[in-house]
Amino acid sequence: MTRIIAGYAGSLALEVPRAGTRPTSDRVREAIFSALEARLELHGARVLDLYAGSGALGLEAASRGAAEVLLVERDAKAAAIARRNAALVRRAARESRPRIEVVSQSVGAWLAAAGGEWDLVLADPPYDLGEDELEGVLEGIEGVLAPDGEVVVERSTRSPAPSLPPGLLLDRTKRYGETAVHWLVRS
Repeated sequence: MTRIIAGYAGSLALEVPRAGTRPTSDRVREAIFSALEARLELHGARVLDLYAGSGALGLEAASRGAAEVLLVERDAKAAAIARRNAALVRRAARESRPRIEVVSQSVGAWLAAAGGEWDLVLADPPYDLGEDELEGVLEGIEGVLAPDGEVVVERSTRSPAPSLPPGLLLDRTKRYGETAVHWLVRS
């Protein structure tokens, strides 16, 4: 079962697609958000969740105080599930409700047309996504990342560290079982 770990929607169970996605484990999400809360002010942040699947990463950010969350998911069935999960998280808010939007579009197409600045970008692409394609996604992220923004990329420990465009630096990598989490910042 996937659930929101902390914040106003803590313990809320989320629906996950039956196939085609690999939800981030509670353990890894908890580690990511514990580190984020020490590094970045989530309250009022703008958060972009790429390859969103059920939306668990972005919705965790909403529960912890993000003001705006955009979930980008190409698969129509997964995007529909993310919309239902987003509605649950919005309803759980006691005070001001975060703005949560789901876009059913490929990450590459969304980034090509994207604008604005995002404080936090969460990217959890399929593990079989090629390194060249990931590098292109990171170039697109560089164009929408706020000056003090951060990027969190989740990959398999069997994958190499991502190749980075000139505007991003690898800050650190943490491993959790089969999952490697890469923290990127502006150079």
